[in-house]
Amino acid sequence: MTRTPLIAGNWKLNLDHLEATHAVQKLAWLLRDAKHDYSEVEVAVLPTFTSLRSVQTLIDADQLPIRYGSQDISAHSSGAYTGEISGGMLAALGVTYSAIGHSERRQYHGEDEAMVNAKVKAAFSAGIVPILCIGEGLDIRKEGRQVEYTLAQLDGALAEIPAEKVSTIVIAYEPVWAIGTGEVATPADAEEVCGAIRVRLAQLYSDEVAKAIRILYGGSVKSGNIAAIMAEEDVDGVLVGGASLDPEEFSAIVRYRSHVTG
Repeated sequence: MTRTPLIAGNWKLNLDHLEATHAVQKLAWLLRDAKHDYSEVEVAVLPTFTSLRSVQTLIDADQLPIRYGSQDISAHSSGAYTGEISGGMLAALGVTYSAIGHSERRQYHGEDEAMVNAKVKAAFSAGIVPILCIGEGLDIRKEGRQVEYTLAQLDGALAEIPAEKVSTIVIAYEPVWAIGTGEVATPADAEEVCGAIRVRLAQLYSDEVAKAIRILYGGSVKSGNIAAIMAEEDVDGVLVGGASLDPEEFSAIVRYRSHVTG
């Protein structure tokens, strides 16, 4: 089964609505000039909530083949939940993806597996594809428990999610110790955990479902290491942080296939 690679840029708390539209516009120009085939490698950006409407307007008006999503989603559909953004609200803006369970949400907002699971369900209910983020910290990596730890997160996040829904999910393996540190898991490190995730998906659902789900790697991805990471069998794309804020660098990451020579 062929899985279309996904290169997604998580802008985190960066770029206001004007800066966001400029970044998308420049990215689109760079990829157009490079004759990028979006059917071969899908491209998505995850702006801040306040930039989503502007990004939507630009993409719709210029008919850009770039997808966009949110960095989070509420577990609630409506009600007295000050500061929350519901799946219905995001769906009305045409978002395709929503990042859920990012390590920074877990660390700074205390999100546990029950909350992550509720948000995954909320995304599916709104017709939004979750980008489920899982991964270990440095202490777990040093203990050699990265696989069991990450799979436990996966199990919790997917509790009571039926096969017919989960087959569209995107899983992002992000070793926390490699996020924003300049450190990066080796391609073999990434494959070890991404491969284990696919095996667990087959155990939870079926081989067919496991083969359909895209598994991304996230953690200090750059144009200089993307080709080696993407060469691994079970890595179907990347979730890019800081490097996605630079359209030239991000476009180079998207065009990773052009980095391979010989």
